[in-house]
Amino acid sequence: MTLNDPAAPLYADLAGDCQVSFEFFPPKSEKMEAQLWSAIETLTPLAPKFVSVTYGAGGSTRERTHNTVARIAKETPLAAAAHLTCVGASKDEIGEIADAYWEAGVRHIVALRGDPPEVGGAFEPHPQGYKGAADLVEGLIKRHPFEISVSAYPEVHPEAASAQSDLDNLKRKLDAGAIRAITQFFFTPDAYFRFLDKVLAAGITADIVPGIMPVSNFAATQRMAAMCNTQVPSWMARLFEGLDDHPASRQLVSATIAAELCQKLYAGGVRDFHFYTLNRSELSFAICHLLGLRAKATADA
Repeated sequence: MTLNDPAAPLYADLAGDCQVSFEFFPPKSEKMEAQLWSAIETLTPLAPKFVSVTYGAGGSTRERTHNTVARIAKETPLAAAAHLTCVGASKDEIGEIADAYWEAGVRHIVALRGDPPEVGGAFEPHPQGYKGAADLVEGLIKRHPFEISVSAYPEVHPEAASAQSDLDNLKRKLDAGAIRAITQFFFTPDAYFRFLDKVLAAGITADIVPGIMPVSNFAATQRMAAMCNTQVPSWMARLFEGLDDHPASRQLVSATIAAELCQKLYAGGVRDFHFYTLNRSELSFAICHLLGLRAKATADA
């Protein structure tokens, strides 16, 4: 039986030949810090390609992001990537941040334009800052030979004038020196594969890594999806209906939905997945296991 054989179990014979990466956010309290490091400890044996740490709107988590990334780089075998945005900082300030990461042993930056400090506000470049992510990529590479990832929006960035202008912006970021794009989360394989067709038609050959977000809270997911122009299928609402007071069942449903999405992407040739963990490990670990990945001894990871 093969992967596409309808008689085969859904996850039969997956070779475990995919690569994964995980995204975390910097903790705000001791309790959240303990949860983050528990998640890192659980996911480390899966030998991720890298783990990244987000940067709050308007650069609001700058110090916490740096401390978290530096600690991962120092205390774990993981390759740590730091998110860095253009918002609210001059080129010199961003250069100092980049220097500090380089000195801390961080060699990978996720370069983003970034969100304004106020939700729904318009992006305003700093007078002495970068105009957008493409300029940021170029500036970072001039500073140090970083490995740089950027973002991509399969269902079009909410502020883009058109799908074509959004695609043009992605190409500018990659032409500036980024080596991969990580997508915003999406919930149907068609959203990714249709986008990939457009990317290839535009002459873009860089890796477009699908961003996968297991749904831990459906209402919160709906709010995030509305902000980033991600379509939430109506069937998903029906599946989560009535599960607010049943967290264990909700996790089972969430893992099933995300794992099925990953399996369909895998069947279409995808071998690289980026998980938005929300600083929890259970769902991402379960999905990776279904994809055929197995935990390794920490020393090997």
